[in-house]
Amino acid sequence: MLRIHFTGVDLARVRMAGRPDALWETILSFHRLRDRRDARLFGEWRTETRSRLNSETRLLGALIPSRGYFPDFLTPVEGQYGWDVGLDALRGIRSERMRRELALLGAGTGVGAAFGMPSAVSGGADVSVPRRLRDFMEGGTKHLPRLLGELRGYHRAAVEPYWTHIQAQIEAERAARGRALLDGGADELLASLPPMLRWRAPVLECDYPVDRDVRLRGRGLLLQPSFFCRRTAVTLHDPELPPVLVYPAAAQLASASATGESIRPLEEQRQRTLGKLVGHTRSVVLRAIGDGATTSELARRAGVSLASASQHACVMREAGLVTTLRRGNAVLHTVTPLGAALLKGGAVAS
Repeated sequence: MLRIHFTGVDLARVRMAGRPDALWETILSFHRLRDRRDARLFGEWRTETRSRLNSETRLLGALIPSRGYFPDFLTPVEGQYGWDVGLDALRGIRSERMRRELALLGAGTGVGAAFGMPSAVSGGADVSVPRRLRDFMEGGTKHLPRLLGELRGYHRAAVEPYWTHIQAQIEAERAARGRALLDGGADELLASLPPMLRWRAPVLECDYPVDRDVRLRGRGLLLQPSFFCRRTAVTLHDPELPPVLVYPAAAQLASASATGESIRPLEEQRQRTLGKLVGHTRSVVLRAIGDGATTSELARRAGVSLASASQHACVMREAGLVTTLRRGNAVLHTVTPLGAALLKGGAVAS
């Protein structure tokens, strides 16, 4: 169980990430690539990604085990501002921090040891460390160019082609949480998070591989929804780093449950269904969504029936222009980056 303890100051400093974090998505997608579960959602993505991978990933494999701890330095806080900014921060990592986190990875290679639990190896015996990881530990920052190269190559194959889709899912998540914040403040926001996160004021609980308490101490918490995060939330190991909680975006979970479709490049989805999107009415409906609207609000704003609003939203969702997220007994429609671009250019109007 993970327990995050809030003070009144922390509640006032809870914030939602403004965009998906490219480094978190890249690292977590590497877990999904090696995981055989969720084939309905990730099956085609795995096949397509492996077919595009023509670069070395063995170092990534050593640094990101299938289960348990991976070094905090792989997901610097600066990554929330974009891929290039995150890579620059990773490039500037201090040698002593890198060695410390790599030693933690090498000493445990498991969740328990990474979080301070007793290691299976005791009595000062040598710990068996994979050769690539040992070489990286001994070489320190001189191996950073190779790591950055592997990250770039993997990101281009596994994440970049799907980035617009990922952005749409995170935008939908932000819209839903934003409504909760406006309706009831930070307390309602935390209570509205996906079911694996349980708000029992002043503690946010989450199922977790180990028992751990995180005390925010007035620093607040960054909530980072993620497309590739699954089943449980993830947080940094080092308690002195800025607190962040990465959790599965509800829109992604709902989409997988409702449609069973595998993640695909959004451009491919658009080409398959954009031909359905014609006429003045749908242009009006798309514009009426604004910063987010339920089906009832959409019908009222666009001046159409409830059934018509639902049908138009469905077609636009298939075309990649709208994302829909269930919230309670209602659904919330938001415009994707592609839909916003079409509206800005007037490309939808007939």
